[in-house]
Amino acid sequence: MRLPDLFHEHTPEAIRERLEAGPQPSYLRDWIYGGIDGAVTTFAIVSGVVGAHLATGIILVLGAANIVADGFSMAASNYTGTKSEREEYDRIRAYEEHQIVHDRAGEIEEVREIYRAKGFGGADLERAVDIITEEKERWVSTMMTEEYGVPLSERSPVRAAGGTFVAFLLCGVVPLLPFGVSPWLLDQHQAFGVSILMTGLTFFAIGSVKSMWSMKVWWRSGIETLSIGLAAAGIAYLIGFWLRSLA
Repeated sequence: MRLPDLFHEHTPEAIRERLEAGPQPSYLRDWIYGGIDGAVTTFAIVSGVVGAHLATGIILVLGAANIVADGFSMAASNYTGTKSEREEYDRIRAYEEHQIVHDRAGEIEEVREIYRAKGFGGADLERAVDIITEEKERWVSTMMTEEYGVPLSERSPVRAAGGTFVAFLLCGVVPLLPFGVSPWLLDQHQAFGVSILMTGLTFFAIGSVKSMWSMKVWWRSGIETLSIGLAAAGIAYLIGFWLRSLA
């Protein structure tokens, strides 16, 4: 996230409203992951088929099949992975609630050690322990974050999967667009050149947009993503060319 985006008001009302809203989950990684993978895998197919000197129709068929099948596969995997995170969160929380009931003294000692490591001592330490352990919800939430490092915000599996799938479709179709018009306007060689340019611009755009949530300048983030994407596509092209020589 860029530094100016971190600034917010510090009036009592603004602080209270922000804290009451709680930490908000981020789905940025799902969009970035889906967008980059969609462009990379589709362009990898395009590169491989062109490298093997196969027909344009094969590019369109394989590319379209990849967008639908691989996009859905990624979305399903992301849904399952995110849902597993939530299930793990529920399991850890249930365990902590059980421990508070059946080993209260031990759990209090854990809180004491956590806050001692933060620099609390003496009466201040004991007061902090008393405040944390006097309310069960506060106590469990503290142990979740301090002992297990689990974020309090819960990511929706549906929104995570949806973001990945939509980004995959939007970016994955870009490498195919020049070949859709190639029978009328471009030959395969020209279409491939345009596909390289459009896919490169897509990678650069993804990286540039990603910089809005990082400390990197937009052009550096764009170049980094562009380099990663084109490297993957170049490897696919060489593999296709090598397989053609074997055939």
